[in-house]
Amino acid sequence: MLHYPQLNPIAFHLGPIAVHWYGLMYLVGFVSAWLLGIYRANHSQGQWRAEQIADLLFYVALGVLLGGRIGYTLFYNLPAFIHQPSTVFEVWQGGMSFHGGLLGVIVAVLLFCRKTKKPLFNVTDFIAPLVPIGLAAGRLGNFINGELVGRVTTLPWGMLYPQAGPLPRHPSEIYECLFEGVLLFIVLWWYSNKRRPRAAVSALFLLGYGCVRFSLEFFRQPDPQYGFILWDWVTMGQLLSTPMIVFGMWLLWYAYNRPS
Repeated sequence: MLHYPQLNPIAFHLGPIAVHWYGLMYLVGFVSAWLLGIYRANHSQGQWRAEQIADLLFYVALGVLLGGRIGYTLFYNLPAFIHQPSTVFEVWQGGMSFHGGLLGVIVAVLLFCRKTKKPLFNVTDFIAPLVPIGLAAGRLGNFINGELVGRVTTLPWGMLYPQAGPLPRHPSEIYECLFEGVLLFIVLWWYSNKRRPRAAVSALFLLGYGCVRFSLEFFRQPDPQYGFILWDWVTMGQLLSTPMIVFGMWLLWYAYNRPS
């Protein structure tokens, strides 16, 4: 059995401003995506210029932050928002929805495509392998905050979270960091290093993330404000991931079978 290490969610102070690890993890994710994007641009045979990457990531960052926070508010925290609307701005407390961030990124990428005249799937295929590193960093931020804990377990690596009762739980944030982040990054980076049909990399990202998230929800404690949504086992995360899996499967089939 492991003990939660009681990490301080505040990394340091700049005068009266507290800088939280959760925010720093997002910074790590964006900087990593920028560096990897530069690398991919330099190996894109002229399809991408390095200076376009910063512009693209600016759009994506806005999509992630606005979409992620609004999505969390609508999907997971609506009663609290109705009671106190200012909670939507309390990003330092955690509370970012991947699915909301994904919708925000789609809107941002559409705006970027409109500006640059690049085809949509050319852009999404380019950025899909960059996303999992940010997901891994975000899950580490969740772990530091001591949030999104797992279900009770008897496994030897079960972790005692002081804020979650006396029983050991799955360290589900670490599971998600490793599988949504590290493993998905390795798969997408390898897959995208060879020429693939347009939209195939995007499809694999949707399918891969959807399947991993759906599976890991069985180890993660359901959100207390909702519990199980359907049939006493389906969580909100699984409900939101199902369209990703279905659309990802269809898009992958379409990418390989559409007429030339």
